[in-house]
Amino acid sequence: MLEPTILPHKIGWIEVICGGMFSGKTEELIRRARRAHIAGQNVVIVKPAIDVRYQKDHVVSHNSTALPSVVTETADQIILLTGNADVVCIDEAQFFDNRLIEVANTLANDGKRVICAGLDMDYLGRPFEPMPHLLAVAEYVTKLHAICAESGMIAHYSQRIVEKADRVLVGESDSYEPRARHCFRPPVDTRKGKPIKPFVQPSQQTMKEQQHD
Repeated sequence: MLEPTILPHKIGWIEVICGGMFSGKTEELIRRARRAHIAGQNVVIVKPAIDVRYQKDHVVSHNSTALPSVVTETADQIILLTGNADVVCIDEAQFFDNRLIEVANTLANDGKRVICAGLDMDYLGRPFEPMPHLLAVAEYVTKLHAICAESGMIAHYSQRIVEKADRVLVGESDSYEPRARHCFRPPVDTRKGKPIKPFVQPSQQTMKEQQHD
């Protein structure tokens, strides 16, 4: 992915990181934010106020990596909070309204690198606004995939596993699991995933026995 470069003029652009639940979108957003920070750039991370799953003032990935963030109620507040930023990172972009499209364009036109991460489809498999519009205007798009809880194949759908009809349901593994296309059964399906086994390294004794065999 893009690395910070030294340019004769301040040039902005939009990057979008999209995919289903548990595909590593926030993890990738944090990775890019860290690298920009190491490069000496002023980075501001923004999250919507509706996302209260982990820490209120941090963006946190499913793997528990985290960075400090500011919380906004509306997309318009992002411009007010990022005036001195070189890089603006927006997590859970699907929870903002369509004003985010104009906000992202305004920031990029002002010479800022804008990184938006969010779900591109809702629990019914429909495009999740404003993400489709951001995908259209972005210079760079990265689509990430999870592992299907049922088949073990590549997954890009978010299967809801609780009886809730609201389009916006902020949840984790208690409410969703990743599914491949042929395993996706909207609107709601029973849980198919099993507990993930611990990652166990082979013992030294086992390695010695294998070498002698």
